[in-house]
Amino acid sequence: MTDLQALLRLQQHDTAADQLRHRRATLPERDLVAGMVVELSRLGAELTAAGAEHDRLANDQSRLEAEVTVSEDKRRTLERRLASTSVPREAQTMSDEIDGLKARQSGLEDQLIEIMEVLEPLDQRLAAGAAERVDLEARLAAGRDALAAAEAGVDAQLATVGAARLQAAAPIPDVLLARYERLRSKLDGVAVATLDGSRCTGCNLMLPTSELEQIRATGADTIIECEQCGRILVL
Repeated sequence: MTDLQALLRLQQHDTAADQLRHRRATLPERDLVAGMVVELSRLGAELTAAGAEHDRLANDQSRLEAEVTVSEDKRRTLERRLASTSVPREAQTMSDEIDGLKARQSGLEDQLIEIMEVLEPLDQRLAAGAAERVDLEARLAAGRDALAAAEAGVDAQLATVGAARLQAAAPIPDVLLARYERLRSKLDGVAVATLDGSRCTGCNLMLPTSELEQIRATGADTIIECEQCGRILVL
């Protein structure tokens, strides 16, 4: 096997490794996990907002219930005093105050009803959201397990290709190997191409007849680069 043929084999291993790394980065399991992470974050934000609104309404409910209790106690006290008084003016004053307390209590109770009407569906949403989060977290854990298994499968293939690459690179002269690595870094990972008729498989362009004749007239170990893309050509 010539140095150039060994270089072509090395390129094949590197291309396979690049494809595996791309496949690892674009595993469908990775997209599924990313989607569930986004959904879990969205759900968490929604439940946090709903929980804050629930707490605010619950605090308002507690405050209003306390005010209703105070108003009720005061009204009952006044009603007892009214029942025992014999002073007309005092009785009228207490009666007016009782009517005011009843009106205020009625308004407070209306506000309580409004709050409870809002709290009921909010409680249901929080309960449903909590169950949804548990389900989503379970699916996310399973998705991460599936992603780890898929990554491990690709990593095993990468290890095999890596070992084969070391063997392929061993007989290649250091100078040629360094040139190959420089070209790979400039040419999207593909430094070596072959000829398919008169077409360079690296850039898919047709080579001029004069260049083809020059290539075919050279020896098997002569390093020739494609004038179109700069890749090393192997016959």
